[in-house]
Amino acid sequence: MKAIIQRVTQASVTVGGEQISSIGRGICVLLGISVEDTHKELEHMVRKILNLRVFEDESGKHWSKSVMDKQYEVLCVSQFTLQCILKGNKPDYHMAMPAEQAESFYNNFIEQLKKAYKPELIKVGKFGAYMQVNIQNDGPVTIELESPAATMDPKQLTKLEKQQQRKEKTRTKVPSESSRERNAPRNKDDPSASSGAEGDVSSEREP
Repeated sequence: MKAIIQRVTQASVTVGGEQISSIGRGICVLLGISVEDTHKELEHMVRKILNLRVFEDESGKHWSKSVMDKQYEVLCVSQFTLQCILKGNKPDYHMAMPAEQAESFYNNFIEQLKKAYKPELIKVGKFGAYMQVNIQNDGPVTIELESPAATMDPKQLTKLEKQQQRKEKTRTKVPSESSRERNAPRNKDDPSASSGAEGDVSSEREP
């Protein structure tokens, strides 16, 4: 799971020309749900978002207070494009959770936010809709958060590709049995037996 947190003086969501949600000072959360996310990642992200210290305290000291400390508002917008992986210049979204699963997961995420904070201070966009999100970033302050599972995604994505590459290298470096038989020296007088020729099995195994 990935989230972009922006400290804002105000933010709003418009769908079809109608404003459906807005907040004053607080944070705007753009949330990207991965196909591999579980309830564990959900709880981790809720905790991080609500406790992230992006506000000043009463004395003006920066990075001292969270949105909960200040009793500010939270606007949460689902954004699957955060799970984008570029293939050349083309965005690929196969790591994003499919919409039918993601909607339920997203709704659960919002419910957990409300339980951990004040429900009336949690505002949302419209899942799956084409939205215009107006964000007045304060600072600007923008912080990217990733759940523990999200940090492993790049390795998981390339695992099969790396395995295939290893197989290709193995096929290239290690001659087949039939190739060894064809290239193996027939007797000790064969010049290739002492020249370290490509088909010499002994030269492959020992330096």
